Amino acid sequence: QVLLVESGGGLVQAGGSLGLSCAASGRTFSTYGMGWFRQAPGKERELVAAISSGGGTTYYADFVKGRFTISRDNGKRTVYLQMNSLEPEDTAVYYCAADTSGYSRRLGQYDYWGQGTQVTVSS
Repeated sequence: QVLLVESGGGLVQAGGSLGLSCAASGRTFSTYGMGWFRQAPGKERELVAAISSGGGTTYYADFVKGRFTISRDNGKRTVYLQMNSLEPEDTAVYYCAADTSGYSRRLGQYDYWGQGTQVTVSS
């Protein structure tokens, strides 16, 4: 069992920045691929960014490329999402998730999910 706890969401004006953190339980965090997803009201959950177990491979959805950065610290069992140049369209609940089988871009591959943290970007 893996427990994931997100933090760092909040309200920010367009053009601003926020940093999200996701702390994980378990001794094998360093073997998991990790992802950040988001879900806006009335929309499906979508992948924002993913990172491989060692951090050497990352993926970004086109709509966040150049604005968001995913990173991880395996010693702290934490994955991060730095969000810059935020837009109202980024408003959503953001979830971190763990893929115990490795690095994936597919939502269905992720085994464990956090409870989510709200990010609201005002115009």
